[in-house]
Amino acid sequence: MDVDGSERLELHGKVLERKQMLREVFVEFHHAFHRLADRYFKVEGLEVELGAGIAPMRNSYPEVLATDIVATEQLDMALNAEAMSLDDHSARAFYGQNCFHHFPHPDRFFTELERTLKIGGGAILIEPFHGPFAAFLYKRLFKSEGFEMHFPSWETPSTGPMNGANQALSYIVFVRDRQAFERKHPGLEIVHQEICGNYLRYLISGGLNFRQLLPDLLIPVLKVIEKLLYPLRRVLALHHIVVIRRKS
Repeated sequence: MDVDGSERLELHGKVLERKQMLREVFVEFHHAFHRLADRYFKVEGLEVELGAGIAPMRNSYPEVLATDIVATEQLDMALNAEAMSLDDHSARAFYGQNCFHHFPHPDRFFTELERTLKIGGGAILIEPFHGPFAAFLYKRLFKSEGFEMHFPSWETPSTGPMNGANQALSYIVFVRDRQAFERKHPGLEIVHQEICGNYLRYLISGGLNFRQLLPDLLIPVLKVIEKLLYPLRRVLALHHIVVIRRKS
């Protein structure tokens, strides 16, 4: 199928309906968003999820506005994130799950954060991690996306909303080039980063694109294994979270 076509969301929705394991992973992501926003954003304002897709945060927290910026055909999702129709200084929080690496012009997105966020508000991004296992897996997982940790530029030659993205973009911007990010966007600060611990269930569920490897009845066992593997999370994890706050 055409991964940039409108039918992708419909098919992904049907996949999610029959995957309890994956639904639980998404709900845990929602709770992580909410927990970190309460910890780091001590202001009131709009809460917006970018690229909500088929598992929007509003399913867990109805007050969050869901903007499905990947659903419209032939629409570059970055145009929405990089030129948002929101008033200046009106937002408390933006949430993005696996969407940041699809923005071909990250600097425009950061400029919009500085414009739309209240001082003390911020953005929380869940993105592909850059540990050894993640780097090995993501390079081989999708034909439509790469994982180039040494790519020289933040901007990627995307050919569509889902084609041509660099899944290592969060590593490049927030880890490798962190000093450059802080220099170019002094009004924003990275206040927290953490590694997601539900990688085993995410992997075994097959995500939205692959077959599930084990039945849902083993979910409790997999959770125990994840806790036992916690010391190895920097080696095995598949996602990490970056919290950005507007400071001026």
